[in-house]
Amino acid sequence: KPDDTDHELALAEFHKKIKEAFEVFDHESNNTVDVREIGTIIRSLGCCPSEGELHDLLAEVEEEEPTGYIRYEKFLPVMTKVLLERRYRPIPEDVLLRAFEVLDSAKRGFLTKEELIKYMTEEGEPFSQEEMEEMLSAAMDPDSNSINYKEYIAMMVIDEN
Repeated sequence: KPDDTDHELALAEFHKKIKEAFEVFDHESNNTVDVREIGTIIRSLGCCPSEGELHDLLAEVEEEEPTGYIRYEKFLPVMTKVLLERRYRPIPEDVLLRAFEVLDSAKRGFLTKEELIKYMTEEGEPFSQEEMEEMLSAAMDPDSNSINYKEYIAMMVIDEN
């Protein structure tokens, strides 16, 4: 059946990508990585889990007695499943744009630094100070102290192909 062959090829391709991403952080070349690198590895594979989702994923790949390290053979099947199921996909550009437009009720095309901080720390899953600063340094126009969100989204969206 052609479906099986396609599936096998997709699997092989995912395994290759996962292995390459994992190896970048396997500093001892012993098929383990520091648990703190897992989020970075997952994001480098084009997935954008929330902190809560990342926490759940870690629970699946950690040892019974957590060692602070994640083994490749535990990570591979879990990550393969995530990629096959297309979980934690980045949010499409038009959806991001609509979200910013809702916040920008005056339709100015930008949000001020103060507005952005307010929304990011008072709604939903609040961002830490560190995450906030990282985001602002990437998004803010230092001259106007505001974020032109159309430009920011264009820069942020991961090319799907």
